[in-house]
Amino acid sequence: MYSGLILILMPLIIGYLLPLTWRPLLVAVNKLLSWMVYIILFFMGISLAFLDNLGANLLNIARISLISALCIIICNVIGLELLARRYPWRHAHQQQALPSRLHMALESLKLGLVVLAGFVTGLSHWPPLSHASEASEFALLLLLFLVGLQLRGSGMTLRQILLNRRGMMVACVVWFTSLAGGALAALLIGVSLNTGLALGSGFGWYSLSGILMTESFGPVIGSAAFFNDLLRELLAISLIPALILRHRTSALGLCGATSMDFTLPVLQRSGGNEIVPAAIVQGFLLSLLAPVLMALFSA
Repeated sequence: MYSGLILILMPLIIGYLLPLTWRPLLVAVNKLLSWMVYIILFFMGISLAFLDNLGANLLNIARISLISALCIIICNVIGLELLARRYPWRHAHQQQALPSRLHMALESLKLGLVVLAGFVTGLSHWPPLSHASEASEFALLLLLFLVGLQLRGSGMTLRQILLNRRGMMVACVVWFTSLAGGALAALLIGVSLNTGLALGSGFGWYSLSGILMTESFGPVIGSAAFFNDLLRELLAISLIPALILRHRTSALGLCGATSMDFTLPVLQRSGGNEIVPAAIVQGFLLSLLAPVLMALFSA
């Protein structure tokens, strides 16, 4: 039963245990990781095109992704606002001018276009394309190994994580409320509790959640997980400037796992350098938890 869990965690753990410190190699790992994400999402689109009853499945994907995204985000906001009331975040930063949010949103949508390209390619039903699922499994193992290397190479030590109380608190609230939202979504959608919890465990990391969920639950749930987490990131990009002054904790928490990379520049420009350590700690913890939780609930 847990062989799939072990298979997913092993390359991640091996990558994290390797002490990679040479900067040029870290840059190469990051570039290769980006390309691997595109390749696997392309395979995911191909697998989607091979589904039976395709029209009904596309509507199902839209229904699952919208309901799960709403449930998870609402639970996140409730938990984060309760945390902010109990532990107010004092700051004196004045918001700066931001880069184009439309440009950043388009960068996120590029991955969606890769899935669409794979889907269109798969509609040809060229026989070799039927092996896309098997090819994506091997690519996934390499991806997880690279993710482990990237997390280790971030330079975040256990001492730094434990000392940043705000980042840890926000990460814990996002963790628990995302699972609560996933459980609620499972009831509304009519899927198993494990599936709902796995949907809630992506924490906005759409590229990884789409891949892992496709391998475990098939292309319908995998695609729904991808769009669920993509909606979360797009919403975070749009709302950070509006929330950061009065709802600083919610602005950080909505970014989820992406607060240590993609949404970090927006957080820094809106909330100042003070928010950066908390953002990195939250992103690091949730990035570490996401594949572990999804693998656990998939098993």
